[in-house]
Amino acid sequence: MSKKTVAIVGAGPVGLAAAAQVLERGMSPIVLEAGPEAGHAIRHWQHVQLFSPWEYNADKAAARLLAPTGWNSPDPQSYPTGGELLDRYLMPLATRTPLREAIRISSRVTAISRSGFDKAKTKGREQAPFEIRYQNGKGPEVLRADAVIDASGTWFSPNPAGSNGLPAVGEPEHADHIAYGMPDVRGADRARYAGKTVAVLGAGHSALGTLIDLVHLAGEVPDTQPVWLLRGADPAKAFGGGRNDKLAARGELGSAFAALVAAGKIRVETEFGVTHLSATEGRLEISAGTARRVIADEMIVSTGFRPDLSFLSELRLRLDPAIEAPAALAPLIDPNEHSCGTVRPHGARELAHDEPGFYLAGMKSYGRAPTFLMMTGYEQVRSIAADIAGDKRAAARVELVLPETGVCTRGGLESADAASGCCGGPAKEQASACCADDETAKKAGRSGCGCS
Repeated sequence: MSKKTVAIVGAGPVGLAAAAQVLERGMSPIVLEAGPEAGHAIRHWQHVQLFSPWEYNADKAAARLLAPTGWNSPDPQSYPTGGELLDRYLMPLATRTPLREAIRISSRVTAISRSGFDKAKTKGREQAPFEIRYQNGKGPEVLRADAVIDASGTWFSPNPAGSNGLPAVGEPEHADHIAYGMPDVRGADRARYAGKTVAVLGAGHSALGTLIDLVHLAGEVPDTQPVWLLRGADPAKAFGGGRNDKLAARGELGSAFAALVAAGKIRVETEFGVTHLSATEGRLEISAGTARRVIADEMIVSTGFRPDLSFLSELRLRLDPAIEAPAALAPLIDPNEHSCGTVRPHGARELAHDEPGFYLAGMKSYGRAPTFLMMTGYEQVRSIAADIAGDKRAAARVELVLPETGVCTRGGLESADAASGCCGGPAKEQASACCADDETAKKAGRSGCGCS
């Protein structure tokens, strides 16, 4: 069999891990990166410290590629910032290993299809190569590949402020006073936020981290006033598992944030579903319906991200209609149903679509779900590379144990009692099982444990 060509969209941590895994399997990776260099999205949050230590942040196949270059593996128990992840791992991987020949920077993918086949045509489809179109500043280019791994992430498609999933009325018009994600409020963006009233919308780690930084900024510039806009009614749901969290830094983040809220350092507005944004005397008026409003100088929207599926419209995708993740993965990560914050390891089987040879991986594979960990992406692409190479046994094997968060959601109700894991811990084999107890029950012929 001739050597397979695998096109990989995105040169972030998961994209380059995919390339390393593909190369190790004797296949040819070609990485298409929209930005001017590898890790482009990380440069937007390089000030942020990860809550997973180095032992979880370097892919094993990538580390094997780096070893001959004299690369010094970082202390596995230390916690890198995004910038350190770039400097000490991702850039050496992209520039000092054979992957440098595989990466095409400033190459934005615009469409993917099957050569000679539109979406509606079936007979002979599986034998046709993928056709990837991309722009690189020199005009349109075409690449043909035997398989495609889309690890392009979601950083550049953040969710808007509107509580209905749409931009709030007036949001585009007031973009000069709105930032998304996790800006560097104490560093590069300090002048923008120091001494200002800053409203932060969201309840995830990005929102919590930004609010903590704003409290520290307020200690340096007293007129700085952080305001937490929370769509839900219970702030405690955002605090996490504390000491029960197996990732200590993640647990500490929630505990530190809870202490600041309890001390009154952060103004809290609960059940605040943003509907309108408007200007008032040079400031931003943020409204939740007609009855409530908050006046701020700046707003930071940290409400998560969504996948850009626009260039995949000619492929046969099997996606969950709610969270836009692969249909087999969605029940494991859907926050409406059952989530332990960390999701059991999964791979090619859960990530496959009705388009053989095409896979979503990394953050993009989670659609709109918020629980993705980098180490999960590494396990995904290890399994996918094995699947593409025809090693079905390795593709089905689980080679990762994920740390529990210490918080479980069962039927929409949260519990911080997770000492033994969520419903007995994560499921090991069955993709349809939400947890270990559910898996055991189904193996015994019962309908399940009832928590999903």
